[in-house]
Amino acid sequence: MSTQRVEFDGHAGKVSGILEMPEGEALGVALFAHCFTCSKDLRVVREIAKRLTEERIGVLRFDFTGLGESEGAFHATSFATNLDDLRAASGYLASAVGPPAMLIGHSLGGAAVLAAAPEMGSVRCVATIGAPAEASHVRHLVAGASFGDDGTAEVSIGGRPFRIGEDFVKDLEARDSTAHIRDLGAALMVMHSPVDRVVGIDNAERIYGAARHPKSFVSLDQADHLLSRPEDARFAGHVLSAWAGYYLG
Repeated sequence: MSTQRVEFDGHAGKVSGILEMPEGEALGVALFAHCFTCSKDLRVVREIAKRLTEERIGVLRFDFTGLGESEGAFHATSFATNLDDLRAASGYLASAVGPPAMLIGHSLGGAAVLAAAPEMGSVRCVATIGAPAEASHVRHLVAGASFGDDGTAEVSIGGRPFRIGEDFVKDLEARDSTAHIRDLGAALMVMHSPVDRVVGIDNAERIYGAARHPKSFVSLDQADHLLSRPEDARFAGHVLSAWAGYYLG
């Protein structure tokens, strides 16, 4: 396996990523979108990338604008800019090793890949992990935020302070639909824990119900939202790599 740190132009500066490729010819390359306020280095992201490369599938995992090692201000981002970053990542892959054959999204990243997939004709399979059925689901995390004259507010998410913009909240409120899920044009895997306290299991049911076949569901049993136990991340990685290998192989 080869691991390469990469940068490409996002909507507001350089976006930082890690491109991992298997030895020999790859079956395809996956694009991984991390969860809200997370990064490309989250355990479950690294674990799944490792398992996919073992199945001869490359992975590009990257930090959304304003997070991790990527440039830009987080408070100036929105769900729409996340989609812009996904398009930029897809464009980078197309020029570097080939267009993405697979999209993977964790939590809000899952909502993002569901929204982006219909416009990416190269994508053959899409996987979501603990994803909300609508991007608007996460607005409860910023409920009660008091925006100042500069249009920003500081909120606590997962015990960490973040400054968000008012446009971010307005963008979420406009994204309260699952209609686009019918138009994925790709196989779908929905992975979700029935005891997820951040994004309830009912979201998985709604995503699955909105999608056309072929579609699959895998229960993550006792996993928490971030799949923080190593065994949960490994399980997700093993199942997802075997499933993806079927469609890409």
